[in-house]
Amino acid sequence: MTTDGMQKAPTKRSELQMARSMCWHCQSEITGEYFCEQCVKVQPLSKEMDYFTCLGLPRLLNIDLAALEAKFYDLSRAFHPDFYQRKTASEQDISLGNSAMLNTAYRTLKDPVLRAEYLLRLEAGSAKDIRTSPPADLFEEILTLQEDLEAFRAASDQAPAAVASLRTKLAADRELLEQRQRDMEARLLELFSRWDALHDRRPQAAPATPHSQQDKEAVLKEMRELLSNRTYLRNIVNDLIATTA
Repeated sequence: MTTDGMQKAPTKRSELQMARSMCWHCQSEITGEYFCEQCVKVQPLSKEMDYFTCLGLPRLLNIDLAALEAKFYDLSRAFHPDFYQRKTASEQDISLGNSAMLNTAYRTLKDPVLRAEYLLRLEAGSAKDIRTSPPADLFEEILTLQEDLEAFRAASDQAPAAVASLRTKLAADRELLEQRQRDMEARLLELFSRWDALHDRRPQAAPATPHSQQDKEAVLKEMRELLSNRTYLRNIVNDLIATTA
């Protein structure tokens, strides 16, 4: 126990990036721990640190969710604002900032789709805007569905049998689109494994070959397209559900 009443972190976590190379309080050199070795003040995490690094994970898409959760709770105990209520305003601010970053990182990485979108931003600069037109292979189906939705919206004054018929057709359309969503998600998981295999194939210190870089770019491109199509499809299904509820 220190003179400030804060227990020092039991283990070194030098893989984490700190926001400064010197302690903000006593100006001692920071070696990568969460707390300064000299004054034991909590240190701010670097805003440039990616979420995988924040939670001690490699930049892969198939991750150990149990390890992710364990790391999250470990760091949560170190940064939780409740432990800093009697500390200085600077320490409270650092605690809040570190906790906010940790919570965002955890929410992002525990969800496979958010994880993939985040990795795309890291690797390709952005996840690209979500498309506003139907995917090519669903163009005719989406146009027909939109016509059916408009007919259903205008059918309130029609005979109950006509409304029921339209509702049945829309239910079949929804089932078809939801199956397409499942197919996309299955393909996305296949791409996860392809990405991870490409990542693991080359030692971290070795430079990427043109061939391996092309493979990675191909996986990222298909993943981006799938994610965009999936979001477009999900929005259509949500509209369908809201209209027929």
